[in-house]
Amino acid sequence: MKVGVMASGRGSNFQALIDSVAQGEAPDVEIAQLIVNKSDAYAIERAVKNNIKFDYIDSSAISRESFDKKAIEIMESAKVEIIVLAGFMRILSPLFINKYKNKILNIHPSLLPAFPGANAHRDALTYGAKISGCTVHLVDENVDSGPIIMQTSVEINEDETEESLSEKILFHEHKMLPKALQLMCSNRLNIEGRRVTINSD
Repeated sequence: MKVGVMASGRGSNFQALIDSVAQGEAPDVEIAQLIVNKSDAYAIERAVKNNIKFDYIDSSAISRESFDKKAIEIMESAKVEIIVLAGFMRILSPLFINKYKNKILNIHPSLLPAFPGANAHRDALTYGAKISGCTVHLVDENVDSGPIIMQTSVEINEDETEESLSEKILFHEHKMLPKALQLMCSNRLNIEGRRVTINSD
């Protein structure tokens, strides 16, 4: 199944997807397109090295709806069926979300619904949480609120910093996101309202 990835930065989760396909761990996944909204995003270099088509859309120059219309055109041209947000730091419009309803995956560095938003590690530490983790979820029209597919937890140590917590969680993100994408591309996810179950092989 053809997948389109959207990224804003270094694209380490994008690389994890590339590696999972190359290693045969995601046999139903074909990464067909990358869209970035930052011209200096290192994800571009990863796409070039792996012969993946990429497009840059300057998100600072156009409205959210105009950006999303261009993104839809690009994804349709590449015959993309599934979207993955891999560090894409921009809220999608209802236009885009409805176009790919229940077909957009995001990974968030907390155990949702706890600590949504852009500062999950800081918020978890400030709150005094004892565990955190990461969540792969479907994207809906609210921020970090879509149905949950998979979660993994990590302990927060007493001397934890934002940097150490981020590194600890990122290790699990790189394992969990490709696994969730393979489940989606092999039609093994059953979605009923907020509840997502995994069908057996």
